[in-house]
Amino acid sequence: MDEGADEGLRSRLERAGEEALGDLAQYVADNPWLKQALSVAIEARERASVAGQNAIRNVGVPTAADVDRLGRRLRALSERLESLEDAVDRIEARLNEQRGSTSTRGPGPGG
Repeated sequence: MDEGADEGLRSRLERAGEEALGDLAQYVADNPWLKQALSVAIEARERASVAGQNAIRNVGVPTAADVDRLGRRLRALSERLESLEDAVDRIEARLNEQRGSTSTRGPGPGG
């Protein structure tokens, strides 16, 4: 077989596969039994997930969601602490400027 015929066959097979997949998806979407089964499976998964999280919490071990929440809170706290450090640095710089300007003026009227 030459390359052109091989590419044509591959293209036809891909189109046929895409059509078959589309037909299957349409069948699943239109079939009330499959819709119901999918819905029940999704609800069961959600209930199992919640039950698992509750069981883990009851044992005293943090869940992944708890760890993520703690991580976000720590990052927020770190950012706030960093802004406070910056503010303290600015205040310190102003104080140093004021000290420098008063020391260069020399003694006051009584000194």
